[in-house]
Amino acid sequence: MKRLFSMTVPMAALLAAALMPAAASAADLSAAQIVERNVAARGGLKAWHAVNTITMTGQIDVGGTKPVKLPFTMTMKRPHKSRFELRFDNQTAYQVYDGSQGWKVRPFLGRNDAEPYTSAEAKSAANTADLDGPLIDYASKGSQVAVQGMDTVEGHRAYRLLLTTKDHTERHVWIDATNFLELKMDGDPRKLDGRMHNVAVYFRDYHAENGLVVPHTLETMVAGVKQTHQMTIQHVTVNQAADDSLFAKPQLAMVKVPAR
Repeated sequence: MKRLFSMTVPMAALLAAALMPAAASAADLSAAQIVERNVAARGGLKAWHAVNTITMTGQIDVGGTKPVKLPFTMTMKRPHKSRFELRFDNQTAYQVYDGSQGWKVRPFLGRNDAEPYTSAEAKSAANTADLDGPLIDYASKGSQVAVQGMDTVEGHRAYRLLLTTKDHTERHVWIDATNFLELKMDGDPRKLDGRMHNVAVYFRDYHAENGLVVPHTLETMVAGVKQTHQMTIQHVTVNQAADDSLFAKPQLAMVKVPAR
């Protein structure tokens, strides 16, 4: 979820780890086998295939050196729709993606009209709008996965995978070698001070939600920048009705609404 839009370990994850040979190493497991264990640890294909919509609410850091925490709601719907709302001072900022086009409304900046996504934003949305993340059904999405070795991520031994999408975008994903949940993933590089900086997203605090296993803390770190930004997910709702109009181009009348 980089939006999201790819999510305490439950018994399913512990069982998956227990079934793995104790001496397993990067050389012993193929990329497909690592992904298979990752899918099982996250609740399994059957559980994820049963999901049509997922809605998450919580708080996210916004701002520069002294970020403030603002309430957000993120809704994703198959096949590739997403909506992100950020509320402040009785105003709501929107980012919506209908599967092919995206728009943003930023009243905090005095921009009350819907502006189309830039080409880079549209490409990022297309690559991250899958509600089940990039690894589930990766082959049917036209992606390839390769094992590049082992690393240590925040004290955890991790498989370093290279995911290459059908449009040749490359992204690294680090999978915990013990419970097979995601620990870290490459984010979209950001341009600061005239140059590009690598971005990493860390996934922590996993919980079971309606048969799914999702992280409740996501922290984004930009290379060379001391300040990090954290998203805390407080509530997850699965298969709540979400009309397609939610993902259409925002109208001016939708911009200023009371905070929920």
